[in-house]
Amino acid sequence: MRELMIIKKTGRKVPFDRDKLLRSFEIALRKRPVDRDRIERAVSGIVRRLESSGETEIPSEEIGLQVLEALKSLDDVAFVRYASVYRDFSHAEDFEKVITEISAKIARDPGE
Repeated sequence: MRELMIIKKTGRKVPFDRDKLLRSFEIALRKRPVDRDRIERAVSGIVRRLESSGETEIPSEEIGLQVLEALKSLDDVAFVRYASVYRDFSHAEDFEKVITEISAKIARDPGE
């Protein structure tokens, strides 16, 4: 299998780094009650999807979206933390919008 390359926003290409992906999760989930096994499974799931996509060059935005999706199911606080950096929040309204989305999700799926 060929090495996966990540295309940064600047256009620069760098080799995919699983450890960097894991660190992104760890930072977002710092001091949150999420088991290490669940984090590892989320990271492994993203890696599997990237490898099975057939693509050798993946835009960093695609990985960011997959991380957001995984964090949304792991921990809402971590999701907001990551989204604030990934989506470059600059105003309180940006946080309010995401929190409103999460609140709506909880209202729809109270058992999750």
